[in-house]
Parts: sequence; C-alpha cells; structure tokens
Amino acid sequence: MEMGEAADRVDVTSREGVADAPSERNVGDLALRIDRTLCVGFGDCVTEAPEAFALDDEDVAVFVRPETVERERLLTACRTCPVDAITVTDADGQQLAP
Repeated sequence: MEMGEAADRVDVTSREGVADAPSERNVGDLALRIDRTLCVGFGDCVTEAPEAFALDDEDVAVFVRPETVERERLLTACRTCPVDAITVTDADGQQLAP
C-alpha cells in the first residue's frame, strides 16, 4: 500500500459477521483484542492479513476471519499496528503483541 492510500474498508452492514464482531477473539491458543479507542485506521493489519482484519465504516479495525490466517502471519499483522491497538496473548498469558 502506498503512503496515503486507503486500506480496504468494509461496510459493516453488508459483511456477514462483521457488524456484530466482538473486539476480542480467540484463535487457537491466541487471545486477540482490538482496542477500538486506540485504533486510528492506518490499516497496516488489513494490508498484512486482509482475511483477518478490515476497517469498518468508522475506519476502525474489526475482525473478519482471523482463524483462517496462519499463526505467524496473524502475529505479524497484529504487530504491525503503529499505535499498538491490537494485543495478543498466548494460553500462558504471555503477551506476544504489541
């Protein structure tokens, strides 16, 4: 994605499962959380894993289908957030991102 180019956005009223998507999701042994008050819509997570994340109509990250993304790629997508809005912990409670 070029500087200043918008990340993919979703109309949360038309994407099945996104409108009511929680800001927390368990994927395997990972617990993912999007802090919607921190997210400012850079969309780096969407660029890295568009199957897992999208920007809603308020330009805030939401989960799409993170369970479909390979673990390391999902972690990379979470770690790319420049404002640390995505937190990931493992089953032992160890924080893996940010």
